[in-house]
Amino acid sequence: MKLEVIAQNGQEAKQAEELGADRIELVSAIQEGGLTPSYGTIKQVLSSVSIPVQVMIRPHSYHYYYTNADLQIIYEDIKNVLELGGNGIVFGALNKDNTINEKVLENVMEISPQLDITFHRAFDEVTSLHDAYQTLTKYKQNVKRILTSGGERDCVAGKSKLQELVHTAKKLDGPKIMPGSGLTPENIQDIHKTVNANQYHFGKAIRIDQTLANPFNQKKITNLTNTLKN
Repeated sequence: MKLEVIAQNGQEAKQAEELGADRIELVSAIQEGGLTPSYGTIKQVLSSVSIPVQVMIRPHSYHYYYTNADLQIIYEDIKNVLELGGNGIVFGALNKDNTINEKVLENVMEISPQLDITFHRAFDEVTSLHDAYQTLTKYKQNVKRILTSGGERDCVAGKSKLQELVHTAKKLDGPKIMPGSGLTPENIQDIHKTVNANQYHFGKAIRIDQTLANPFNQKKITNLTNTLKN
């Protein structure tokens, strides 16, 4: 199983890699749910680690339907990631009726066929998880995984829906389901027994005092990697 962790700068990314993380989600403004990091931060992180880095592309935290002005920023930010040698982004866009905005997704994929996209937790706000998953399956050549709590506040509450999504993903051979939100080293075994995903996303639960203002808790990550990889 793969472990993805949130990092906010090069030092954190390097430490995460050393502690056994398989992939980084790079964000800024985590108190707003994660926004696009600065050009300098992206450059620093991409030059600091050899594991994959998924860069958050999200210009604001108000909602997931974007104006033309928002989209111009989004497209430029994606080009910056590519210019700096990255190809992984974390992105999602909805229509005002909370369905997947396919046009925007197609525009993003046209920027580069090499883009590796994690569709983020905008997915948890859709009107139908099943319909949204089927829509994203059409774009599986670029949309490699979906970060989700099963449409609930966290993975504990969303456990049964996550199980259904993982089953659907295997059945349709679509984007992988990556549970995230509310996962801890203490509850991951119980959740994995039900959900049976092949990758999981962790944030503050593996930090000292469970806050992203503090460094990683080395003991917790070691225990977690031992749990996930045994």
